[in-house]
Amino acid sequence: MRASLIQIAVDPDESVEARRERAASLVVAQRGADLVVLPELWPVGAFAYTVFEQEAEPLQGPTHDVMAKAAAEAGVWLHAGSFVERAPDGTLYNTALVFSPDGQRAAVYRKIHRFGFDKGEAVMMGAGEELATVALPETTLGLATCYDLRFPEQFRGLVDAGAETLVVSAGWPERRRAHWTLLAQARAVENQAYVLALGTAGTHADVPQAGHSIVVDPWGEVLAEAGADEEILTVEFDPAKVGATREQFPALKDRRLGLAPPSI
Repeated sequence: MRASLIQIAVDPDESVEARRERAASLVVAQRGADLVVLPELWPVGAFAYTVFEQEAEPLQGPTHDVMAKAAAEAGVWLHAGSFVERAPDGTLYNTALVFSPDGQRAAVYRKIHRFGFDKGEAVMMGAGEELATVALPETTLGLATCYDLRFPEQFRGLVDAGAETLVVSAGWPERRRAHWTLLAQARAVENQAYVLALGTAGTHADVPQAGHSIVVDPWGEVLAEAGADEEILTVEFDPAKVGATREQFPALKDRRLGLAPPSI
């Protein structure tokens, strides 16, 4: 299976409309890949809180439509990263979309864990409440966004729902890059799953981004890692390795905590 992670730079001098079209062009250029991934809040920047309200879109708004068209044109499964969604009741969400190769929307994931410690995203946006998985022909994706990476229970829930490849779309800051790499590998090892963790490049809202998107296999080995600048990280991996790893080292079968209580 071939995946292309588009580590796009968020430049404050580039308009949302221009970046939307540029991202679509980058997706289309990945024709031949099985899966293409974009990062968190790439239209506006994950730390650009001051523009969240004005740039919010309905679920089926400009970003949705441009990404659906790009997925169909490229003929790829597209995790379109996330954007600021305005729900019908006015609530803002950090919402990720996945499209099938024919451009149909296959999944919606509203970020569960909001970052900010009582400011920024944590107070401006609603919290998602549902886990999201997507069944591809080769593997089942489990979706997570940025700060979610710090909450292992979410990933265990995704694995329990059948996920074999965990996709983390992020806007992770450079100052905590060591955590980014460590946590991506930890989530892979503890869940015996692939982790595709994609961040942004550049600086937005005066916050330098970590870049260094990373692909980790079920044993915790790094298959590919990007640098700090905008680039497309392409990697080929074998989804069958997840089942083989879980069979060879059946740690998930030995779980004692976090399981549903036996019925009486």
